Amino acid sequence: MEKVKVKVVTAEGVTLPKYETEGSAGMDIRANIDEPVVLGSLERALVKTGIKMAIPEGYEVQVRPRSGLALKHGITLANAIGTIDSDYRGELGVILINLSKEPYTIQPQERIGQMVLNKIEQIDFEVVTSLDETERGEGGFGHTGK
Repeated sequence: MEKVKVKVVTAEGVTLPKYETEGSAGMDIRANIDEPVVLGSLERALVKTGIKMAIPEGYEVQVRPRSGLALKHGITLANAIGTIDSDYRGELGVILINLSKEPYTIQPQERIGQMVLNKIEQIDFEVVTSLDETERGEGGFGHTGK
């Protein structure tokens, strides 16, 4: 598997994200908070991680929910997937939301998301008057059934 060097600055005491298994696509990231944060039902909060990165040009980092938090506690990301662009140099924050009916307490250094490095390409639009025909055409939003 190819590895890409990413420069990182961490706040004091922050554990670097790491892959939990050899085949992991995402690295777990942790809450860099001094005190527990209680998220009530349908409440959201920006939780800092204490991490700043210099993502190489041509790449992005996606922050994704942790499946265990989502399944067991209804905790997910308010923006579904967060994108960190290669030119961003601020601290990584995770927008968590509680979709359950019960309050949930985020503990200091709790694993709150996972980050995935992705190679990207940018779009260069070519304006045309029509598009090629396909079997699907303009069908969408459930046009093939349930």
